[in-house]
Amino acid sequence: MSLLKRIERNQDPTNSEPSKLQELRVKRASPAAGSRDAYVDLKNRVQQRLIAELDPGMDISQTAEVRSTIQEMFEAMLAEESIVLTRNEKRRLFEAIVAEILGFGPLEQFLNTDGVTEIMVNGPKNVYVERNGKLQRVSVLFEDDDHLMRIIDRIVAPLGRRIDEGSPMVDARLPDGSRVNAIVPPIALCGPTLTIRLFSKIPLTVENLIEYGSVTAEAVEFLKACVISKLNVFISGGTGSGKTTLLNVLSGFIPDGERIVTIENAAELQLRQEHVVTLESRAANVEGRGAVTIQDLVVNSLRMRPDRIIVGEVRSGEALDMLQAMNTGHDGSLATGHANSTRDMLARLETMVLMAGMDLPHRAIREQIASAIHLIVQVDRLRDGSRKVVSVSEIQGMEGDVITMSEIFRFEQTGFENGKVIGRLRPTGLRPKFMWKIQDAGIMLPPSVFGIGSRNRR
Repeated sequence: MSLLKRIERNQDPTNSEPSKLQELRVKRASPAAGSRDAYVDLKNRVQQRLIAELDPGMDISQTAEVRSTIQEMFEAMLAEESIVLTRNEKRRLFEAIVAEILGFGPLEQFLNTDGVTEIMVNGPKNVYVERNGKLQRVSVLFEDDDHLMRIIDRIVAPLGRRIDEGSPMVDARLPDGSRVNAIVPPIALCGPTLTIRLFSKIPLTVENLIEYGSVTAEAVEFLKACVISKLNVFISGGTGSGKTTLLNVLSGFIPDGERIVTIENAAELQLRQEHVVTLESRAANVEGRGAVTIQDLVVNSLRMRPDRIIVGEVRSGEALDMLQAMNTGHDGSLATGHANSTRDMLARLETMVLMAGMDLPHRAIREQIASAIHLIVQVDRLRDGSRKVVSVSEIQGMEGDVITMSEIFRFEQTGFENGKVIGRLRPTGLRPKFMWKIQDAGIMLPPSVFGIGSRNRR
């Protein structure tokens, strides 16, 4: 896409009539109310002139070249207009203009900031970020609703999605896979609302999770054995608890040479294997047609000869098709779902199966769940903002009408000091009944993994 076309789509026309020289000068930083207005006015005027003078055919994918061109024009323009700025003011103005033309405006600075995991925009004047597990308001502002809408459109348009009054909600992703949700008026009363869950530039590894205390080396050794031996693993947890991160880590244990099909609402998983097919659901178009649901993709994936099926999140009727796949030879499947505990996850799965529109007896559904899923891993976001694996439970079968489970690992909190939760994920001393599957895969886990003969056992 040419630079001119992209700018025309995302820029709101403004009055480009030349102003007097004094209106272009930046007022020095002061508590005066007009200081910010003068800066915004200068930024808009310089930005509009740059856009007008840039080559419309310039390839915006060549970011370094475009940035260099903008900088040359920017310097020449300031000199021509005799605009005097300090070095910091000039750098700040240039970066803001480049972010508006090539990036995501005021949000650009947070996309590359270490420690920022989420950006929340509640209208043009209220921007929050999550930094190291804690929410904090930042001083960044958008000019108005139209400015924020241009940034939202810049995110969703390349994906072939739209957002307006007729379709006021959208799920999307940034080029790096970061998850995006936007909702606009008349549904959002405070103005356009944007939520971005940022991906780490360098995907978290098993070592990172162990270092952060999210999981222990013993639990990782056990989970790795479960994935390699093709057990069906379900990850449950609340919003923002780290389900997708853990799913991405566990997916990394899948041996090379297996055909993996991933199914997501917005492609987020970053698998390193060679043979990966990534599928993404699609919303309906303007005419209300063309929707492709997660359930459709799960059904279709069964015809693709997958060795592994990975569903980013099970939230509706696709649960039935997922369980059917697990029960018909597609072992080693991985999925996530929202739930506050492992027992709640079982109840939610039962409800989601009913959402498929099949009038099945509750016992039949529970039998499907008990035979399909081998392991449920519960992850929680604790009150200090840390994300930890708090339970690893085996589904053992049925007793009467109840699904029976056995907890293999359990998080034990021992205190709360200096705003931090103190505790550790410990083995319960129980061996899972599916150990024979792990042994058949040629994996021999030492008894210490399960706390047998270990000081960790309590």
